[in-house]
Amino acid sequence: MSVSAAEAAEYHSKDFDWETLRQEIEKDPSLSYHLLPFVSPQPEQQVSKDPIKAWQSFHIQHSSGKFFKERRYLLKEFPELVSCGDGSKVLEVGCGNGSTALPILRGNDKIILYACDCSDETLQRAKEFVVASNVASVEHRFRPFYCDFATTGFPKWLACDYCRENFGQKDPNCISDVKEERTLETDSGSMEERSCCIGGVDFITLIFTLSAVPLQIMPTALRECFSVLKPGGMLLFRDYGLYDMTMLRFEPDQRVGFREYMRSDGTHSYFFCLDTVRNLFICAGFIELEIEYCCVKNLHKFIGQQLYLRIPTKYLIQVLDSF
Repeated sequence: MSVSAAEAAEYHSKDFDWETLRQEIEKDPSLSYHLLPFVSPQPEQQVSKDPIKAWQSFHIQHSSGKFFKERRYLLKEFPELVSCGDGSKVLEVGCGNGSTALPILRGNDKIILYACDCSDETLQRAKEFVVASNVASVEHRFRPFYCDFATTGFPKWLACDYCRENFGQKDPNCISDVKEERTLETDSGSMEERSCCIGGVDFITLIFTLSAVPLQIMPTALRECFSVLKPGGMLLFRDYGLYDMTMLRFEPDQRVGFREYMRSDGTHSYFFCLDTVRNLFICAGFIELEIEYCCVKNLHKFIGQQLYLRIPTKYLIQVLDSF
């Protein structure tokens, strides 16, 4: 593990009590609009924006890499990524510029990391970002590919129909050699042509990705994640929690649903309470191992003021041993 003890020691998850925060927010009249039921606008008042194009534009705008920091807390929060066996396959969903992929690759040099995103431009930047890091044997272990998992699902080369339906009795011919090198351009195509798959994955990381998916699509997206996990596999989730400071900055006219908001650039965010997370994942077939708000206080100093950012919610779940 390459993350230093000093970096690991800086990680906190209980800087404040979420229940105290809830009471503070719900008693503040200026924030009451966040608590109100959402009334859908009339069809002629609705503004239609393509969420995929919105996120593509977002990542292009922030392509310098300064906006997203490497998520060094991940291995402290999810040590399973460090302790898993050689050749374990990890699927990073919504990889963005690689800020989640890089610490995973650093933390375990035996992991094979598949990373998907709905933007080819973003994937190329992620590949450049990871390769520039000089992580050991990264060219063999980092395999980015295009995928809009929430609408089209994962490609069959990741897990074929046979594997998805019968993970308990895999056909050895459906499992590829994890040491086989593939490039960004040929990864999915060559696998599809051979009509085989890699046999599913051992871990899925879903880090600040599900919140960008409209609430009505989330059940389908999570069932798709469940379908490509091996029996006993784990999904590691972290995302925006209810009453996060990001949520409280949205204005009333930016609400597009209950706890759902849209930024001016068309990107979307949902803010989860624990019950919503639990219900979504259990209905998709997962069993719960751990769920909690990670109440983290990040201090940023500005001239004349101090701004605190609070980022709640983590969830650790496991696919059932049999379907």
